[in-house]
Amino acid sequence: MSTPQRRASVTWNKDGSIVEVILDGPPANALGPDIVEGLHAAMDFAETATAKVLLVTSAITGFFAAGADIKHMSAVDAASFREYGNALRAGLERLSALPMVSVAAIDGLALGGGLELAMACTMRVAATGARLGLPEVKLGLIPGAGGTQRLPRLVGRGRALDIMLTGRQVEADEAFWIGLIDRLAEPGETARAAAWQLAHELAAASTPAQLAVVRTVDAAYDRPIHEGLRYEVEQVQELFERGEAMEGLRAFIAKRAPEFV
Repeated sequence: MSTPQRRASVTWNKDGSIVEVILDGPPANALGPDIVEGLHAAMDFAETATAKVLLVTSAITGFFAAGADIKHMSAVDAASFREYGNALRAGLERLSALPMVSVAAIDGLALGGGLELAMACTMRVAATGARLGLPEVKLGLIPGAGGTQRLPRLVGRGRALDIMLTGRQVEADEAFWIGLIDRLAEPGETARAAAWQLAHELAAASTPAQLAVVRTVDAAYDRPIHEGLRYEVEQVQELFERGEAMEGLRAFIAKRAPEFV
């Protein structure tokens, strides 16, 4: 494992092809300017280090991230409010578009912007005691960092409306059942431990193929099926001609492990 590095309220390190990004902004990892700045620095590192998997965890007991920085928002004018929102959205959009798969490990609360951060990751793992929600209506707001767009794509319109209109907290078992999280840690196991196990599984596969899977699955949500099927063919051909498919096929014939970059 590499020597940990830190910027503002975020620490990161590299273990093999996995970069772990640790949110560490007491008391609850509110997504203020410090954490946004630290996330960008950690993503800079991950891209430079050509990581295959980015793992987002928390050093704060009981919290993945409690949400946006409410104290900051309550003390600014309209222009500064917009500036803060744009900075947070840019960070999450960059996370969503990284050239690697990403996993959020949710131990404790992931609320508001914290859940939006988790949803910007490719996959989510939660501990049995985790609770997730988008309570912005209780503040007279709506989710403003992708929540209204990403949540329906994960759980469907009806369930998304139920969660956002009530502002309620969703417990981990329900979140797993409705598809808001992808893996549920065993009782007594932390989300971080379960997410590391998943990260190692993901790191063993071909990153170009994984990113093509994500692109093609996402296309299913905004294209007629005939266009999605055509896009799938394009992605398969691209992987064969310029991806890592040939290495995978040759490794299979030779009965050896593939040497993916």
